[in-house]
Amino acid sequence: QAAADPMSSSDAPEDGPKETSSVSQNISDADAFKILLEMKMKKRQKKPTLPSTVTELDTEDGSKVYVVGTAHFSDSSKKDVVKTIQEVQPDVVVVELCQYRVSMLKMDEKTLLKEAKEINLEKLQQAIKQNGVMSGLMQMLLLKVSAHITEQLGMAPGGEFREAFKEASKVPFCKFHLGDRPIPVTFKRAIAALSFWQKVKLAWGLCFLSDPISKDDVEKCKQKDLLEQMMAEMIGEFPDLHRTIVSERDIYLTYMLKQAAKQIELPRASETEPRKYIPAVVVGVVGMGHVPGIEKNWNSDLNIQEIMSVPPPSASSKIFKFVIKATVFGLMGYGCYRIGQRTVQFILSMPAAQSYLQKLTEIRSRH
Repeated sequence: QAAADPMSSSDAPEDGPKETSSVSQNISDADAFKILLEMKMKKRQKKPTLPSTVTELDTEDGSKVYVVGTAHFSDSSKKDVVKTIQEVQPDVVVVELCQYRVSMLKMDEKTLLKEAKEINLEKLQQAIKQNGVMSGLMQMLLLKVSAHITEQLGMAPGGEFREAFKEASKVPFCKFHLGDRPIPVTFKRAIAALSFWQKVKLAWGLCFLSDPISKDDVEKCKQKDLLEQMMAEMIGEFPDLHRTIVSERDIYLTYMLKQAAKQIELPRASETEPRKYIPAVVVGVVGMGHVPGIEKNWNSDLNIQEIMSVPPPSASSKIFKFVIKATVFGLMGYGCYRIGQRTVQFILSMPAAQSYLQKLTEIRSRH
C-alpha cells in the first residue's frame, strides 16, 4: 500500500502499524501481490489522458506500448514522461539509454551539468581506451555537440530519463529497462561506414560547431529532437552514417520495446494451479527522431544480430588511425625538440658555461 500510494507518518492512525503487522502475518506473498496489483489496476486509467507527444502501439497478444517522443533538452518533455507514467501505471519503463550511459540516472543535475560541459584529455583517453582510437574520437566529438548545447542552454541532457527512473520507482512491480544499443557498437559501426575523407570532413564540422541555441529553439524542435536534428544536418550527406546512428537504433529500440511488452504471468497459490497471463503495459522514453522509425518497424519480424556485429576496420580506418598516431607523436617529438633546444640555449647562456667554453677554446688554439 505504501508503494502504491505513499502517505506521511503524521497522517497515519496510531494503531496503523499494529494492524498492518497483523495483516501481513495472515496473508501469503501471492495474496499480497494480488492486493498490490489490484490497487495498481485501479490507479491505471482505462482511457488515459496523454500528451500529444505519445504514440500508442499494440502487440498481437493485447499488450500496449506508449512511446513518449522527447527532446533531450526540454522541461516539457520531463512533464510528458511523468504524466504518461502516472496515467498508465506501466509494468515496464524502457528508456533510450545503454549500460555505458546509465550513470546519468543517479547523478544530480548540477553534477551532470558540470560533467557535460567539461571535455578534457582524461575523458578522451578513457573513450579511446574503451572504444578504440576512431570510435573514441567520434564519441568525444559527439559529446562536444552535447556540451555545446548544454553550455548554451544551461541544462544538462537526459532529464526525461531521470524523471522516468524516479517515476517508475513509485509504481508497484514496475521494471526499468535500458533499451538502446551499446554505444561502442554504434560508434564502431558508424566509423566503419565512412571513407577516410568523410571521417575528416565530419570531424571538422563537429570541431567547429559554435552556432548559438536558445530555449525557444528547443521547443520548436519538439517534433524533432534538437540534438538529433543537429546531428541529422551534419550527417545528412553521409547516408551510411545516418543508417548506423539512427535507422539501426530504431530497429534496436523497437526490438527492446517488443521484448518488454510480453505478457505478464500472475502469481499462483500452488504449483497445480494453471498459469495465467495478462497483457503488459509499457512506457518507452525515446528521442522524438526515433518515433517514426519505431512505428515503421513495429509490425516487422526483427533480427538484431546483424546490427550488433562490429565489422573489421577498413583500409581507410587504418590509414586515419596511422595519421592520428603520426600527428600525435610528431607533435610530441617537435615539443621535445623545442624544449631541448631552449634548455641548451639556457645552459650555454650561463656565465659558468661561457667561462668553460672560453677556456676550452683557448686550449684548442694552443694545440
